[in-house]
Amino acid sequence: MDRLIEGHKRFLAEVFPGKRKQFRLLAEMHAPEWLFITCSDSRVLPDMFLGTGPGDLFITRNAGNVVPITGQDVDGVTATIEYAVEILKVKEAILCGHSDCGALKAALNPDGLEDMPKARRWLSHTEAAFFHRQPLDPADGEGAELASLIRGNVVAQLLNLRVQPCVQKAQAAGRLTVRGWYYDILSGRIEQYDEGIRRFLQLVR
Repeated sequence: MDRLIEGHKRFLAEVFPGKRKQFRLLAEMHAPEWLFITCSDSRVLPDMFLGTGPGDLFITRNAGNVVPITGQDVDGVTATIEYAVEILKVKEAILCGHSDCGALKAALNPDGLEDMPKARRWLSHTEAAFFHRQPLDPADGEGAELASLIRGNVVAQLLNLRVQPCVQKAQAAGRLTVRGWYYDILSGRIEQYDEGIRRFLQLVR
């Protein structure tokens, strides 16, 4: 806790004063351009690896960057997507998975979920990842099988995102672009899924 308090002190002393006008505007409204759907993993820091700041990204996070197809059920992820698209009018929706994802590790080895029934049920939303597995990449080394499944999950959840009614409507109107990303923690690099060739390509070459 002491570390968090010290961090907050530095924010008040060193960061907030220089951004006071920006925060004054943000205190009354925000108009982010991007909806960013990613994993809860503590190593995934979008503002750090994208150079964004307050008010730029509208972020929703959960284990495995899942977009549920839930029928009549209500869940926080799809409610957040609906709000971002219909009310905030974001221009782009980015679905971002990442290397060494614990949720997909659990999907590969579900035996460790006996005492976590809610996690097991949640991870049922990743089953389509197995169908969309990507080719093994030698650059991923011993983690190649897991990485291929994580990329497959990005594809699966991207498809789930596209069939959300609000997303379908916004895309049809030409006001929303949807993208799928894979973030590699070790290299810091992002790959983007090319739906035309069904492959992940480096975002920055």
